[in-house]
Amino acid sequence: MRTLSNKVRCLFGTDGVRDVANRGVMTPEVVLRIARAHVLFLAERGAPRPKIVVGRDTRRSSPMLEAALFAGFTSAGADVYALGVIPTPGVGFAVRAVGANGGAVVSASHNPAEYNGVKLFDSGGVKLRDDDEAAIEEYLSDNLLDEWRPTGASIGVVDEKSSFIESYVHFLKGLMGERKPKLRKVIVDCAHGATTVIAKNVLDILGDEVFFVGTDPTGVNINEGVGVMHMEHLKGWVQREGADLGIAFDGDGDRVLFVDRKGQVLDGDIVLWVLARWLKKEGRLGSGVVATVMSNMALEELLAEDGIPCFRAPVGDRYVFEVMECEKALLGGEQSGHVIVRSYGAIGDGIGTALLFLRACDSLGEEVESLADRFRRYPQLLKNVRVCDKHFILSQDAVRDKIKEAESLLKGKGRIFVRPSGTEPMVRILLEARDLDLVSLADELARCIEEVDAKLNAK
Repeated sequence: MRTLSNKVRCLFGTDGVRDVANRGVMTPEVVLRIARAHVLFLAERGAPRPKIVVGRDTRRSSPMLEAALFAGFTSAGADVYALGVIPTPGVGFAVRAVGANGGAVVSASHNPAEYNGVKLFDSGGVKLRDDDEAAIEEYLSDNLLDEWRPTGASIGVVDEKSSFIESYVHFLKGLMGERKPKLRKVIVDCAHGATTVIAKNVLDILGDEVFFVGTDPTGVNINEGVGVMHMEHLKGWVQREGADLGIAFDGDGDRVLFVDRKGQVLDGDIVLWVLARWLKKEGRLGSGVVATVMSNMALEELLAEDGIPCFRAPVGDRYVFEVMECEKALLGGEQSGHVIVRSYGAIGDGIGTALLFLRACDSLGEEVESLADRFRRYPQLLKNVRVCDKHFILSQDAVRDKIKEAESLLKGKGRIFVRPSGTEPMVRILLEARDLDLVSLADELARCIEEVDAKLNAK
């Protein structure tokens, strides 16, 4: 793992700016200023009238915040290409296709419907780096942000570009290759999110029968009991229907997980294991695979058996991408199902990953239902502890000492990783070992964090 940024950000988190919609940093007023600051950032780097692509997910608050982006971008002199509802990777695709200077998507990804967020992209259709986000934050307090007011023909315009969605669908269909999967029945869970329409246009070729669920977005049901955050929903459908495969997306469509015909969940680690072997065979793997600190130790072991190096990155697809660039790796991803296949795109794409995964299984002669059994996963436990100050709590001596104690117990047998959540007021504890009682170990550490947090709040 490596540190990839030198600047401290306050507004931006692991994946853009995120909060409860219409509260905190996710009000129309704040979003408008973020948009203006982004244009100022681009203008001072050689794009005085930038072109910016904008998309959104299906949350009720998304049109409100999209309108704030439109107002901010155009009032600062940028022209906007409006895509409407589209998966996050579709925005990245459109940025590259049109040669735009940047992009933005209104989405809170896997979070509940009451949350929302804004993610910004560079001219390559890649999410902005930490240093760029920190620079945009600096522009928010710059007097020029309020003084810079184009008038007349210098004001930007909003141009509806729904035709880009057709191009995106065509691109996705091309990822399947020439051979159609030999599947009888497939269930696709769209999480009531941004993949709802596009998935139907792309994935209906996967089997003799393809059923789509989670396709009735109301604005307040995105990710609610569906999608990658609730795999029991898809598992139930697969088992009731006797399907060969289940595919689940998150609300903004950049993540994908699978359920095999036995009802077993195939996570991002298994997807990386399959794709790595296929890409190596195709000569498109680069130096190896980038996984995050959350990926199971079994992934490293299995990749090593095929002579494939595995590098570790901090949690977050942007950090995976940066380590991929540093190590010259062409495949990377997260256990959560966010996978980047560099030969086929610049960012993680749930629909694209699903197609490439099935293509890889076909090329390698893999039986999907055998993958989970063969993965030899280390038992892994993830526990979340809600706290008031997720960063400050980890600096406390009592918490640090308890973590060191756990590390000592796990030495040579497993590992522990404790980090603040990138999007919520939580500390996440990951424990991994084959022969230890992970539940009691995690409970002890969680109790310690809760007790320290309570004492801090009582002061």
